[in-house]
Amino acid sequence: MRTITLFLLAAVAATIMLGCESRTSANVYAREHAQRIQKVDHGQVIGLRQVEIEGSTTGLGTIAGGVLGGAVGSTIGQGSGQDVATVAGVILGAILGAGLEEGASHQTGLEITVQLDSGEVIAIVQAADQQFDIGDGVRIHQLPDGSARVVPDLMLVRAHPDYGWH
Repeated sequence: MRTITLFLLAAVAATIMLGCESRTSANVYAREHAQRIQKVDHGQVIGLRQVEIEGSTTGLGTIAGGVLGGAVGSTIGQGSGQDVATVAGVILGAILGAGLEEGASHQTGLEITVQLDSGEVIAIVQAADQQFDIGDGVRIHQLPDGSARVVPDLMLVRAHPDYGWH
């Protein structure tokens, strides 16, 4: 039974980690956003601030933790004591599973304040997986659902005479 419990624990942890892919990265597109027209604005970074993006709580960690906790609890005691241990295992496992899921998907983010070429100032929070500096030229990609991302404006680099591209 101990081997099965350890196997279940490893399977649950792997499942939770696979479900924690970052959706706040400028480099990750949700499937439904692929092949969609995006409105693109150009601007310049005028502010940067490190932030924390709270983790997701899809319920998978709670369910998996509860199942695993119940399985572990059911190996403790006999009779009504075993029933109590099973229920306690479910409750504690669910709490721990939810915490594990949230903690595994919690990430450092970046609040990027951009002055658009139109003069409007906006701020977007996304994963801190790209380097930006004050003054950088950027593009803002916005989808009709309101989601947006900031990416370096490589067109500015190509147009700059110091780089030899025109």
